[in-house]
Amino acid sequence: MPVLTARALLLDMDGTLVNSDAVVERVWRRWADAHGLDGDEVMKVVHGRQGYASMAVLLPSRPMHVNLADNARMLAEETADLEGVVPVPGAPEFLASLRGVPHALVTSADVPLSTARMAAAGLDLPDVRVTAESVGASKPDPEGFLKGAAELGIAPAECVVFEDSGAGIEAGRAAGMRVVGVGPRAAVHGPDAVVRDLRQVRVETVADGVRVHLG
Repeated sequence: MPVLTARALLLDMDGTLVNSDAVVERVWRRWADAHGLDGDEVMKVVHGRQGYASMAVLLPSRPMHVNLADNARMLAEETADLEGVVPVPGAPEFLASLRGVPHALVTSADVPLSTARMAAAGLDLPDVRVTAESVGASKPDPEGFLKGAAELGIAPAECVVFEDSGAGIEAGRAAGMRVVGVGPRAAVHGPDAVVRDLRQVRVETVADGVRVHLG
């Protein structure tokens, strides 16, 4: 496994820091049933994207204003349902190791959902956060990661992204960043490296940034 050097780390939330799969499955499979869609096919699309963007893929002829309204309802439903939300193994220690290291949360969740899920998992929110409200385009568009790097004042090429989903990995690569895939979903999407979970990540602070040890 490689050792990556960087000056900043950009962190996805769901599937990367927080395991919220149980909630995502419950909410989106209900949505799939209500729209006559195959739940397994829906689950292949929804990870990493904002809800309205997933809906646009799954129901391409539906007007966007309907998707946006449905997305708002789904976000409220997900924020209220925290059963089974737990930290990804190693997440508390990983975040603790980033004190003093430039890093940001870059998530497709909005502020209420990201705040609720991080709290449910017992994780501290990074000081710099790029949420759904912060961007005009959902992952796989690179806007969120580019905005995170800009807010930290670090060039994209000097950032390493941690992501679990295909949409997120594509967004990180499109932003010109190296990507560490986290968990079983990540490997098939071509990240620069893959770890089983965050117990396989060690961050070492050095004079010009950090070394990220994987494995």
